[in-house]
Formats: sequence, structure tokens, C-alpha cells
Amino acid sequence: MSSTASIWLIILAALVAANLPFINQRLAIVGPVMAGRKPLWVRLLEMLALYLLVGALGMVLEHRAGQNAPQGWEFYAVTGALFLTLAFPGFVYRYLVHRKG
Repeated sequence: MSSTASIWLIILAALVAANLPFINQRLAIVGPVMAGRKPLWVRLLEMLALYLLVGALGMVLEHRAGQNAPQGWEFYAVTGALFLTLAFPGFVYRYLVHRKG
């Protein structure tokens, strides 16, 4: 896989993963459906887990392309902020637009 394709794969995976907690009512995306509304703190925990999974995918793709570069706290701060930004459409849909019935 080319480096350009790897980059676009990571961006697409991050976009989908950031919005998954807001789209469904299942616990941990594949678990049982939660009764009532899923609390925001559960959604944020799911986002953290998905952020780590997307980061692991990025590390695997980087390792396949060559040597992994060492990352400092700045890298994780920027990618975390980017992940939260990518989650904005799902948040808006769940809490500002979506109306039942």
C-alpha cells in the first residue's frame, strides 16, 4: 500500500471511529443495546478506546512502510484534538439535531 493510501485510510478510519459512539446505542459498538439513552461518559470512553485502536492501526501501517518515528506528548495532544474535531458531526446529530418520534 502506498503512503498516500495509508494516510487516507487512517483519516477515513478516524472519521468513522470518532462518530461511531454517537450513531448507535450499543455498548462498545458491538455489545448489547443499552436501555434508555447511553450516557455521555460512556460515549467518551468508547471514543478513547477507538482513538487507541486507530492509533494502533496507524502504527502498524507506519511499521509496514518503514521504521516507526518516536512520538512525544505533542503528537498525542494534536491527534486527540483532531479526533474530537472529527467527532463533531456525530455529536451534533445525537445531541442537537436528532429528535425521536
